Amino acid sequence: MSTFDTPIGRALTERKAGRPGFRPSLPGRETLLPYLVPVAIIAIWQLGCSVGWISSRIMPSPADVAAAFWATTLTGQLPHDILVSAARAFGGLLVGGSIGFLLGIANGVSKVSEQLTDTTLQMLRTIPHLAMIPLVILWFGIGEESKLFLTSLGVLFPVYLNTYHGVRNVDRDLIEMGRVYGMGNWTLFRKVIFPGALPSIFVGLRYALGIMWLTLIVSESIAASSGIGHMANNAREFMMTDVVVLSLVIYAVLGKLADVVARALERRALRWNPVYQK
Repeated sequence: MSTFDTPIGRALTERKAGRPGFRPSLPGRETLLPYLVPVAIIAIWQLGCSVGWISSRIMPSPADVAAAFWATTLTGQLPHDILVSAARAFGGLLVGGSIGFLLGIANGVSKVSEQLTDTTLQMLRTIPHLAMIPLVILWFGIGEESKLFLTSLGVLFPVYLNTYHGVRNVDRDLIEMGRVYGMGNWTLFRKVIFPGALPSIFVGLRYALGIMWLTLIVSESIAASSGIGHMANNAREFMMTDVVVLSLVIYAVLGKLADVVARALERRALRWNPVYQK
């Protein structure tokens, strides 16, 4: 056993790391570069508000938005609305994404299932789901069911199309090779078809996340008694532009966090693929 594997060796290593000559690794260009444009926009935005180029009635400064964030956080309104909106969003993603995923798998592997359901799904897909808000309110009122229905409908079709596309575009040679090696239908699906379709499935998931937040913004602004959209709608009535802008920033941050999680899951699930290896 090496000396550095013992507790004493590890302690010496940690002590050495704390010496003045030790240089911890700093964030690299790949880590900082994606945030260059957002930081520059915020800086220009703040500068324009400070020198009077941008009226505070039209667009509050980042400092005013930060003050609104702090005030609504202290009152507990913002954390509550974020939790409510997040629960609605991911509830719709779970319901609509699951339905779209199962339909995409079924229609991808079964010709009979495709003939039965694909035409109907393509017809429904052409209907703008946000245009159904008045009808959905008549069906479900302004309760949670209406938001869940609209969000589920919005995320269903991106997940379905990309799952269907991924299954149908798996390399036929790999499937034939699996059959030659004696794989049954379930083993062939688990080891060949599903892994081959995963890149397209994750594309559908990431696209569905954007549709999810877009649908939630509209549905909460029109028919809701809580949530970030409801907070923005109330702020609009009282001309509180800082809170309205804060609501948009919160939506953007939540969308970015959801995309980061999706990309992390994508890299983990596809680490066998050379394209997703660093």
